[in-house]
Amino acid sequence: MKILILGGALDHADSDGALHELTSLTNDEFFFNSEELTDDQLAQVEVILGSAPKVLERIFSLPQSQLKWIQAFSAGVDYYPLDELKKRGILLSNVSGIHDEPIAETVIGMMLAQIRGLKSAVQNQQHNIWQSNGVSYTLLRDKKLVVFGTGHIATRIAELGQAFKMTTVGVNHSGHKATGFAKTQAITHLDETVLNADVMVNTLPLTEETKSLYNEPFFAQLTNAPLFINIGRGLSVVTDDLVKALKQGQVGAAGLDVTDPEPLPSDSELWQMENVMITPHVSGLYEEYVRDVVDIFVENLHQFQENETLARNEVNLEKGY
Repeated sequence: MKILILGGALDHADSDGALHELTSLTNDEFFFNSEELTDDQLAQVEVILGSAPKVLERIFSLPQSQLKWIQAFSAGVDYYPLDELKKRGILLSNVSGIHDEPIAETVIGMMLAQIRGLKSAVQNQQHNIWQSNGVSYTLLRDKKLVVFGTGHIATRIAELGQAFKMTTVGVNHSGHKATGFAKTQAITHLDETVLNADVMVNTLPLTEETKSLYNEPFFAQLTNAPLFINIGRGLSVVTDDLVKALKQGQVGAAGLDVTDPEPLPSDSELWQMENVMITPHVSGLYEEYVRDVVDIFVENLHQFQENETLARNEVNLEKGY
């Protein structure tokens, strides 16, 4: 079987060691530099690990292609041509399940930075200022944590929130019960159970339903000026509307690991807002990331070689996750 390793899979610190182990586990033929591959070679590729839009475009332009399965290097797959994959009968799998702990820890860090005054302290330190006046120090305890999404990442965020004695509310499509949440609510019927949150976290994947979900009408409903944290997708938030909500006090503060656009332009007002914390889409990263991705890929590869099905994390191309 001919397997092509693309961008994403090659960009992490421990890629070399993990990918060397991968190539030593099987007798399959691996390619690493798509730019040096001829059209004839690309036409023979059956499996791709990673993503490179231009390579997919080349493959799709060929009169004959053997591509049957793509293993994404991320949980979100909105950057893949899902309709085209569906039309061609190409399987897509993601790495959902490995981001729970790092992202949840980042979310808790953003909460503590804002609620315990750590962000203000760092800003004062840069100017050699010893100051406690004017900073509101409170606790996570008894705060209401609302998480949009009740999947793996959301569940871990809720568990850590409960460890800090927060009240946890989950929002999903139907309002069905979910592990880690004291209550759940349907995304189509939001009431004060959600709208008076102290902390609100978006973990939802990007779909047609979640694109621009957090917009001016949404922020106008909020009654408690929450800390708004986005570790889902930047396009779920209308950036100008968030800036306006922050200025008007509808949103008290924000923690953003993803933005629209991305990277965030240097002239964005968000950079200069004292109540905003920005990280460059790194909340899901950790030292063993590539090795954990390879473990998922190998498990799927073994089953795919047996019967051309996947053992785990197959993406529903209709739903986009």
